[in-house]
Amino acid sequence: MASQYSGGPERRTRTKAMVENWLDERQQMLVLYCKLAGIESFDPDKPEKQLLQDFCQMLVDYVAFGHFEVFDRISSGDERRGRVIKVAQAAYPKIAEVTETVVEFNDKYDFNDHPQPLDSLTRDLSRLGEDLASRIELEDRVVQALLQ
Repeated sequence: MASQYSGGPERRTRTKAMVENWLDERQQMLVLYCKLAGIESFDPDKPEKQLLQDFCQMLVDYVAFGHFEVFDRISSGDERRGRVIKVAQAAYPKIAEVTETVVEFNDKYDFNDHPQPLDSLTRDLSRLGEDLASRIELEDRVVQALLQ
């Protein structure tokens, strides 16, 4: 029976599938982000509340996938290519910093735990968008290294 970490085509297929899942979650998160960013005024009693909850959930899922599927795989030694490790190590500190921003945003706006006034949501979404943009640039470097 082959080891889970055997080399060859199976390993590359698993890497490609992991990257595709990560990018798919990112795309879903960005679609929800754009929908939220396009709303002019927020009212927690309107459908925006559900959209915001859906966004928070997808945002956390996307960030968790990056950490627990991609970066854990690299840092645990399952990734042996030096270039991938080097790119990931360079990108990770900023990615981890953005993760903290994501957690703070989620804690503030996840209505499942507590109702939150939405008067600063537009400003917070803008800041989050800037942080996500820089994270995505770094992730794309990791993706490129993984797929080469």
